[in-house]
Amino acid sequence: MVGFGPADVPPTAAVKFVGAGTAACIADLVTFPLDTAKVRLQIQGEAKGRSNGGGPAKGLQYKGVFGTITTMVRTEGARSLYNGLVAGLQRQMSFASVRIGLYDSVKQFYTKGSEHAGIGSRLLAGCTTGAMAVAVAQPTDVVKVRFQAQVSCAEGAKRYQGTMDAYRTIARQEGVKGLWKGMGPNVARNAIVNCTELVTYDLIKDALIRSTPLTDDLPCHFTSAFGAGFCTTVIASPVDVVKTRYMNSSNGQYKSAVSCALNMFLKEGPMAFYKGFMPSFLRLGSWNVVMFVTYEQLKRAMMQARNNYASPL
Repeated sequence: MVGFGPADVPPTAAVKFVGAGTAACIADLVTFPLDTAKVRLQIQGEAKGRSNGGGPAKGLQYKGVFGTITTMVRTEGARSLYNGLVAGLQRQMSFASVRIGLYDSVKQFYTKGSEHAGIGSRLLAGCTTGAMAVAVAQPTDVVKVRFQAQVSCAEGAKRYQGTMDAYRTIARQEGVKGLWKGMGPNVARNAIVNCTELVTYDLIKDALIRSTPLTDDLPCHFTSAFGAGFCTTVIASPVDVVKTRYMNSSNGQYKSAVSCALNMFLKEGPMAFYKGFMPSFLRLGSWNVVMFVTYEQLKRAMMQARNNYASPL
């Protein structure tokens, strides 16, 4: 642990902004294969036999988290697990910086600077920063999902040859609005995720510090982050599946996100909305643990460095 508690030198908004983006990128590097497996499982059922590289090859079936990872490594190589990583890191640097880094500032705005924030203020702050983040980072999310869904066993079948090619191709073939495809379900998904993730983390952390021997330290951060990951997965999975399906769909496949959800329900049943639940939980749980623990440490480290720089011996 860094050598002082957060109460000694409160982190600035800039420190939170940079720290959140950096911590999210580190968490993505660790958990990206689980996220890719989640996407493949979520689109399975709609894209069997697609020949444009946007879904599983004909006859290919993914079974479970580790079965999906094993199948991808065997048929496409280990690098396929990191398809879309560049866009994923671009997304996290812009997305997490806003939704996590600005959460405390927006919460204080709604409480007019009060130290005691109620559940309503926390939820409102989570919704606000989640929606703001989508407005900034939506194109990176579209490209990330397209890359993760892309089967790379045959070069000719690839939809996109690189990150910048994906941005250009989507804009050329689908118009600039194609880069903002699925913004509606993504706003809904991230408002839900942000509220559940940040508010749950906030509440669990406060309760642990208040009611247990734990202090604002690594064990407390780990427990709070794991609990937040589980709650978020349960609540956000249906919207996340619809978002993934709609973002990965070909032009004109669905009229809207609602049409996509209805199509899933009628053709695959209600359990389709929880496809990829296990990789979602493994990914979100581990992502939350890595991100929040790293974020807390980065905040303290940056404030310590800033303090040392401002007060040289």
